[in-house]
Amino acid sequence: MTLHLSDATLHDFPYSSSSFRLRIALNLKGLTPRAVERVDLRGGRHLAADFVALAGAPAVPVMDFGHRAFAQSLALIEWLDTAHPTPRLIPADAEDALAVRAIALTVACDIHPLNVPRVLKRLTGPMGLTEAAKQDWYAHWVQEGFAVLERQLAAQGGGPSTFCIGESPTLADICIVPQVHNARRFGVDIDGFGRVLDIYEHCMAEDAFRDAAPAPD
Repeated sequence: MTLHLSDATLHDFPYSSSSFRLRIALNLKGLTPRAVERVDLRGGRHLAADFVALAGAPAVPVMDFGHRAFAQSLALIEWLDTAHPTPRLIPADAEDALAVRAIALTVACDIHPLNVPRVLKRLTGPMGLTEAAKQDWYAHWVQEGFAVLERQLAAQGGGPSTFCIGESPTLADICIVPQVHNARRFGVDIDGFGRVLDIYEHCMAEDAFRDAAPAPD
């Protein structure tokens, strides 16, 4: 069965980095789902049995097409790029596509999972860490990951204040921007990561990125 965005309800939370990614992708393509429903992560709505049953995951974003629902922001963005290929978020060129996915997955697999709320809550809950130790954990893994991003970006060449790959935003930029936004929100020192910050500032000058960002707390 063909999936249509016009049939879909997006389950979203403003402060979710993964949801932020998907909002950027939708904005870049000029697309909107049929409806958007806010899922209150702070209130635990994502843990409710009926929500988990949608796509099997206690997380957002979830895109519910009525007969079937799907989680995972990168999977949903790849679907968008297939179903609505203009503008492309994953380049047609195989080498550039590989570079884009490598950067995106550094964020989505190596950085983000270590500082999501369910991990941080376990650190200060069953594991008994202090708030200061939790913040140190958060900062350590963000900084470790950003160091990797700096090396990946340097390998692409090009000057500062550009997108990650090429002359237009891709999935790589879509993943970096929310992670920088979160790091700043939680007071992590990232001033030494010049290329990452140049890309963040360059992207946030674009309406598609700026309009997708959560409002300040």
